Amino acid sequence: MQHAFTYDKKKVIQGLRYHFVQRPEVKVLVVLVNVFAIVAAILFYSKKIRPEPFLLGSFIWVMMMASFWYILPNSIYKKAIDTFKDQFTIAFKDNGVTLENEKGFVHWDWNQFSHYFESPHFFHLYFSSRSFFMVPKDGMGEEFRHELRAALKKGINTK
Repeated sequence: MQHAFTYDKKKVIQGLRYHFVQRPEVKVLVVLVNVFAIVAAILFYSKKIRPEPFLLGSFIWVMMMASFWYILPNSIYKKAIDTFKDQFTIAFKDNGVTLENEKGFVHWDWNQFSHYFESPHFFHLYFSSRSFFMVPKDGMGEEFRHELRAALKKGINTK
């Protein structure tokens, strides 16, 4: 199976957001900040605390959402802008994945991937918890996506 693609900036930013939201430490942080903000709001409205802890919780929540939703995805996009402007061809084979463009190619055996997940616009192929590659779904037919899901399940041993 072979797929040629380019990246769309808006979709890449959205895909990076999905990456951050999927991180376990981010999920825990969101829960903790939300619990703190809710408890602070309840205590503030029952006049048990001054408004500063409530405002601090709200500020932390807004800053956290801004960082995961805007700052981090945009900074990563800017760092890798040359990559996101290239045209690629990716081939999924029995022995692994080959990615190529006009600059060269790279081959990854299936055992080099730790896991994968699917977001609305991408297949995210992870080498480690912080190193991954996004394969856009643009230009893929439904049958190709179905076959790719099967190949990823077969090739990447998620335990």
